[in-house]
Amino acid sequence: MTQLGILEGSLRQASLSRAVARAAAGLMPDGLAAVALPNPGTLPLFNQDVLDEAMPDSVQTMIAAVAAVDAILIVTPEYNWSVPGGLKNAIDWLSRVNPNPLAHKPVAIWSVSPGLLGGARVHESLRHTLHSQDMIIMAKPEVQLAGAKGKVDVGTSVITNADTEAFLRAHLSAFATFCNSWSRS
Repeated sequence: MTQLGILEGSLRQASLSRAVARAAAGLMPDGLAAVALPNPGTLPLFNQDVLDEAMPDSVQTMIAAVAAVDAILIVTPEYNWSVPGGLKNAIDWLSRVNPNPLAHKPVAIWSVSPGLLGGARVHESLRHTLHSQDMIIMAKPEVQLAGAKGKVDVGTSVITNADTEAFLRAHLSAFATFCNSWSRS
């Protein structure tokens, strides 16, 4: 059973992407088990001076959680055509330990937006950052959930659009296959 850590890119409680991330746990195919990772909002801003004093407890918790999973699904909004600051901050903290808990883990990206592009622009910059951590990125099929306000209930974290639910389930099945192909190599 592949332990799939779900990393939320948004800090906002009523975020569309947080609702989709939480809904993902109920969409898992056989062979994948969802594990909610700590939200990046629990971490202080990365500062080498802080690290020089001691690794913060919240960061140690994040490191342990990421180290314990086999693969990661990042569900995120797009901020100003790029990666939200909280998500980038989490990756910055995770990159400061050896061994790096992100290295050699399969990762998939879901972007979520109320807009027409579905957060498409976040993929390139996030992939660039994930490559720097030696992650194994599933590039296709991409998930860019556009018009998300009509497809997810933020209050209940339920996908309300049947086509969207089917698409996300299919993507998770493809990701399970992707993860298995890397674990056998």
